Amino acid sequence: MILYIVRLKLKDFRKILIICFSILVVSSSIFFISLKNKKISTRAEEEKKFIKYVEFNPTHESLKLSMKEDIKSHNSANERKISWINILSYLATKYGGNFDRYKKSDIEHYVKEFELGNNPEDNLENLKLFNYYVEAYGAILDGFLGEIEYKNSSGEIVKTYGLKNKFPIKKGYSFTHYDDFGARRTFGYSRPHLGHDIFCAVGTPVVAVEDGCVEIMGWNRFGGWRIGIRSHDKKRYWYYAHLRKNKPYNPDLKEGKNVQAGEIIGFAGKTGYSSKENVNNIKRSHLHLGLQIIFDESQKDSPNEIWINLNNITKILVP
Repeated sequence: MILYIVRLKLKDFRKILIICFSILVVSSSIFFISLKNKKISTRAEEEKKFIKYVEFNPTHESLKLSMKEDIKSHNSANERKISWINILSYLATKYGGNFDRYKKSDIEHYVKEFELGNNPEDNLENLKLFNYYVEAYGAILDGFLGEIEYKNSSGEIVKTYGLKNKFPIKKGYSFTHYDDFGARRTFGYSRPHLGHDIFCAVGTPVVAVEDGCVEIMGWNRFGGWRIGIRSHDKKRYWYYAHLRKNKPYNPDLKEGKNVQAGEIIGFAGKTGYSSKENVNNIKRSHLHLGLQIIFDESQKDSPNEIWINLNNITKILVP
């Protein structure tokens, strides 16, 4: 009888051990699977790290002067070349992004130190912030400067380094513009104006600001007849809206076509603010010019789009 009880208890003990071992194996499996998924998730998050917000507010003078120093440097015999993106990033870091504190002497100091063989940014307290501005401002301004060609007085084609991009209104046509970025718009819903309006007569030729590929053409109830052109490095998406009724586009233009800076892409008008196509519901004819900066494709058509105030940029593009 006692032997039977002992055997029974041993049998139960084995069952308990088997159950405990099974629970341990299952728990360990769940733990390691969870840990593996967490590592994959963390790796995916690390791979998806990109800039999600940019406020671009350099003054017109700071843009113009830093661009001048960049061009002068690249056309000189000096081996070291000044970058206007680095100058502006240096200023943004120094001012905490607030260009209301801008001083011309700070650019002069940067240039002087650079010409002495120094890197002025090395003296900044926050190099991480400087690197952020280099990437952010670089995405906006890359491609503006580079090799250009022009004819000299003898009719010869000369190559030099300078401003490649063009003002969006064809040279010789009149226009007016002012800073209206962030102004309220109410059609459809209340929202900020995320572009730059350039007022001109209906039919005024609109040209591509920079080289790129036509991503989209057609009707949009907000922008009317519009064109979206992506820069070749994929960082900048230029948006041209409210084009002319009936004949909004250059007939040669089509989606997927590459265009060059200065090439006529369409004609200004008053279309938009209507779900019905080809309707003039804009009170005053103008070109709506927008610039979206894209660090990751997930930003392209999402609530997280980054649109840039073009007021001071268009000023440096005026012929």
